[in-house]
Amino acid sequence: MENKKSISFPLLICAIIIGVALFKQFDFQTLKFEKPWLVAVYLITFAGIVYVQIKNVKSK
Repeated sequence: MENKKSISFPLLICAIIIGVALFKQFDFQTLKFEKPWLVAVYLITFAGIVYVQIKNVKSK
């Protein structure tokens, strides 16, 4: 039997929520983020979640 790994649903929901938060923090008038330190935390977390998701899918 083959172990099929798929995308984790809770991590997918977290990635969507953090992605939307990143989008909302960006000010399109000035092309800057409102709170740069908070955006850094969001970006690190978002990148980590995406990395884990890709790692799980590719390690079949």
